[in-house]
Amino acid sequence: MKSLKTLLYSAALTTVATTGLLFVNQSQASAATTYTVANGDTLSTIAQKFNGSTELVNQIATTNNIADINMIFVGEQLTIDADQVATTPAPAPIVTQQVAAPVQTPAPVVQAQPAVQAAPVQQAPVAAQTTTTTSSSKEWIAQKESGGSYSARNGQLIGRYQLSASYLNGDYSAANQDRVADQYVTSRYGSWDAAKSFWLSNGWY
Repeated sequence: MKSLKTLLYSAALTTVATTGLLFVNQSQASAATTYTVANGDTLSTIAQKFNGSTELVNQIATTNNIADINMIFVGEQLTIDADQVATTPAPAPIVTQQVAAPVQTPAPVVQAQPAVQAAPVQQAPVAAQTTTTTSSSKEWIAQKESGGSYSARNGQLIGRYQLSASYLNGDYSAANQDRVADQYVTSRYGSWDAAKSFWLSNGWY
């Protein structure tokens, strides 16, 4: 039969072993993470890193005896309780922000070009009408002056437009008659239409 002393010694060893296990478990339960403050850090950003929100700000301040939660220093080491750290980070906001980034602006640029190309098309009929009117006025005067003949003569007046020999400078070709007639009308009246109006009022141009 074991002595009383042996029994007491065994009980003491059991108690010490049990207490040691409890201490180890408590130490593991209250294990903490050490974080070194970096440039730009605040308690809010640090709390965000550990559990995705600012709920840890007060706990971090209390654990590290920080009187002013707005004042921490680069290089300062903070103790963060492990049981207050979230097991999963929250990167979701980064993905959400990037989805809205593409801006689709090419469409307005493509639609703006047809409007620029439409302008020259409307000017062509105006030019055609001016040429037709001028040609008809020129032809009208030629018919009145010489019946349209390049070889018509009336004293000093020669050709289709009845110009003086000095105007034609000895060249009575059809090309020179047209060229000199255009120069004469442009310098004197500005256009064949104006020359026709003058002819209608005076019987000559």
